[in-house]
Amino acid sequence: MSAAPGQISVPAWLARSVVAGRGEEGRRWVAELPDRVAAQLARRDLTLERILDPGGSLSLVAYVHRDDLSPAVLKIGLRTPETAREPDALAVWAGRGAVLLLEADPAEGVLLLERLHGEIPLRSLAEPKAMLEATSLLHRLWVPLPEGHPFPLLADRTAGTAEALHRHRGLPGAGEADTLVTEALETAEGLTASATEEFLLHGDFHHGNVLAADRAPWLTIDPRPLAGERAYDLARLTLDRADTLIGSPGVPAAVRRRLHQLADALEVDRERLRGWTLVRAVELGLGALAADRRPDAELYLEFAGAL
Repeated sequence: MSAAPGQISVPAWLARSVVAGRGEEGRRWVAELPDRVAAQLARRDLTLERILDPGGSLSLVAYVHRDDLSPAVLKIGLRTPETAREPDALAVWAGRGAVLLLEADPAEGVLLLERLHGEIPLRSLAEPKAMLEATSLLHRLWVPLPEGHPFPLLADRTAGTAEALHRHRGLPGAGEADTLVTEALETAEGLTASATEEFLLHGDFHHGNVLAADRAPWLTIDPRPLAGERAYDLARLTLDRADTLIGSPGVPAAVRRRLHQLADALEVDRERLRGWTLVRAVELGLGALAADRRPDAELYLEFAGAL
């Protein structure tokens, strides 16, 4: 037994996020979502257990059972350039370090996934243990790219980042970070021009995107995959739990220690990691400012300053 559209509620967090980012297009997508979920449940002989709330910022995530009573997750997402290749990356990893892809309809933004323990993210562990587990996972995810791969290039994503930084640097409150923005733009250009390696990257790897599992202690979810150098992926992890570093005495020294520990653990060039961490910190900071999340903006920009 599946579910009727009237029994399906779109989480408020998902609705706000999609409408804020996509306007009228997002409003239509949210309005149509209950019908789409009901149709997918019926088409795939799935029984709805519950919808995760708050769930994702671009996807409705539902716990379901298949017709053989095995548990699974139905994910219906708003397709973006960053998320469009998620099923391709999951197919390459084939469950090694990542959630297992059971079925996919990429054109509809529909994935049927292995059920993980969504209530137990990696951030539930103490930071040292979480970082150890995270680096072990990243090492498994960084695999050579298949021939003729469909993944966007880091250079293209960096160009998009540069456009966003130029667009956001005029926001109220962004003036104080103008020097950081200039440095981030110059750093991104230099790193892109001098890159010498290319792997499959997760694209958004942090403790919140790693969940406890049954067939492995931890598995990653929600990739925004691309082809590029490992230091870019590791930079996002470097920024995880930024508040713990910013709240500690001797912030620049604490930031340097984390950079060195992560770079050494995964044999990534320290200076390139520092550069990409600066770029991603400024990107996240101005993105938070654009979304009117000033505390987050201040946190990431202070981290960038400490670099």
